[in-house]
Order: sequence, then structure tokens, then C-alpha cells
Amino acid sequence: MTKNPISMCVNDMTVFTRVLSRQLGETSPSHLALMNMVARAAGFQNVQHMRAASAAAKRLDNQTESVVADARCVERTLHQFDNCGRLLQWPAKRSVQTLALWALWATLPANKVLDEQALNDHLAQEHLFKDPATVRRTMISCGLLSRKKDGTDYRRIEQQPPVEAKALINVLSIRRRARNENAPGRA
Repeated sequence: MTKNPISMCVNDMTVFTRVLSRQLGETSPSHLALMNMVARAAGFQNVQHMRAASAAAKRLDNQTESVVADARCVERTLHQFDNCGRLLQWPAKRSVQTLALWALWATLPANKVLDEQALNDHLAQEHLFKDPATVRRTMISCGLLSRKKDGTDYRRIEQQPPVEAKALINVLSIRRRARNENAPGRA
């Protein structure tokens, strides 16, 4: 008859060894010696080795698989926006342009068709250099915005922003919220 392995999980080795020690009675080794025996039976050198392996496994489990945003790139792009979350100027560097466009993309209404004038009006509120056409065309070329071939019916393309864009959007959304709360006519 073949032996089938039976897995065993012990949440707290100290409690486990105390119960085992009581059952062994007077012939039981010391608590620490018994813990080392259990650790060796589990394939570790001793209790310290087992603790270190367990701590490392917990640290790895707690780590998220998400990539950390490049803070310098986000910071560089943030310098292109004012305290109200509006784009001050058209960035010279392409990577900064693209990241800035993600921030503007986030302000567009999701799943809503806009005509060219409505889109221009919306973009005019989010940038200060008075060139919505450049912003609009670049958003289309970057795949953030779509339009019909005749140049009508603009729509935000729904997609997951990159990590840096998410970080930028979070910071700018706070600035924009403050701008909207301080807007004239708000109580």
C-alpha cells in the first residue's frame, strides 16, 4: 500500500509544541528543544531558520505586483500644471506630453459623445495656452480619444492608464477638486 502525503498546517508553533510536550509527559524535552525538533522535521535547520523563512514568505505575499510609478517623471509633468490642475503650456518633451494628456483624458466624461465645440470648451477649461486643436489631435494620435472620419463625435477611449498616469491623475484630481470648491457661485 502506497503512502499518501497528508499536509499539515500549524498556525502557532508555540501552542502546538506545548500541547505536544504535555502529551509526552515527563519524558518531554524542553520547549525550545521540542520546537527545534519540529522545525527540523519540517525541513528547516532550527526554529530561527523557520521563523526567517516564514517572515520572508509573508513579506513576499504582502508585496503587490504593481509597478511603482517613476516619481521623477510624474514630478516633471506636475510642473506643467498650475495649482488648480490646469496645463500651463504645451510640454516640449514627448514623454511629458503623453503623461499630461492622460491627465486631461481623465477629465473627459466617460462613455459620452462630444461634438468638436463641446470638446474644445472642455479642454479650454483644463489648459491655459489656448490651443485645444493641438491637444485634441495629439490625444487622438496617442489613442486616448477617437472621432469619426468626418471629424465629429469625439469620444474618450476607455482604458487603464499607466502607473505614472494614475499617480499624476490622483494628484491633479485633488487640485481640481479644490479649484471647483473655490469656484465663484459655490457655497
